[in-house]
Amino acid sequence: MRKARKARGKTTPPILLIGAGHMGRALLEGWLNADLGPVVAVDPMPSAALRALARTRALTICREIEAAFDQPARAAVVAVKPQILKTLAPSLRPIADKGVPMVSIAAGFNMGAMTRAWGARASIVRAMPNTPGAIGQGITALYAPTRTPPAARKLAETLLGALGQTIWVKREAQVDAATAVSGSGPAYVFLLVEALTAAGVAQGIPARDAARFARQTVVGAGALLAASKSDASELRRNVTSPGGTTEAALSILMDKDGLARLMARAVAAATARARELSA
Repeated sequence: MRKARKARGKTTPPILLIGAGHMGRALLEGWLNADLGPVVAVDPMPSAALRALARTRALTICREIEAAFDQPARAAVVAVKPQILKTLAPSLRPIADKGVPMVSIAAGFNMGAMTRAWGARASIVRAMPNTPGAIGQGITALYAPTRTPPAARKLAETLLGALGQTIWVKREAQVDAATAVSGSGPAYVFLLVEALTAAGVAQGIPARDAARFARQTVVGAGALLAASKSDASELRRNVTSPGGTTEAALSILMDKDGLARLMARAVAAATARARELSA
């Protein structure tokens, strides 16, 4: 494995990335674009795109985790699926024992499980990003126990900040809720686009046009929400003329069995599943 590069006259320990799937790759590209230092990525089957990136950027690829044990790291970011982490976690103990901050983005893999795997003295941060982070528009929930030093918290915030915004939550249970709201949330929005497209087709709009109308409406509404200081309810009221078409539609969506209740049930189901994964 190549040694970490030198920066400003001193050796910069690498960021260790364990798993380079969709979210891991988004993190990796964010770190490289922000020039946060060299990265060592552990992936048993690196993609062609990952290998190409290693040829031109400060990136080293290891196919086995043991190959990353031979030098210190600034942090170890674990970006594998929770089912994989349950098996993999104990093998990461040598990294945690060196005092390297351990940052996990695996849904449902809770602090108790990480502490059992990495030890009571390990510096651990649990994080839940979402897929818009791939274009720098994500948001990540962060949680750390009191034993995690401020420097480790700050580093985790910097590393996850490469994907977009970050929010620290006070209780670990809130990470599961954030998983249900923002971690899974992009899928809800994509489903909305699918449903809106189908509804347009049902009203006689050609499928291709309906897809464009639906997609750009959601994209534009999101951009307006981001640019406005008003909250979502006020923006909704601004679109709704008394007795108009929007009001007619909202009378269905805001019915007692409408969207709000359906979304509450969906988020509750996702939260419950996140807690089941933690068990």
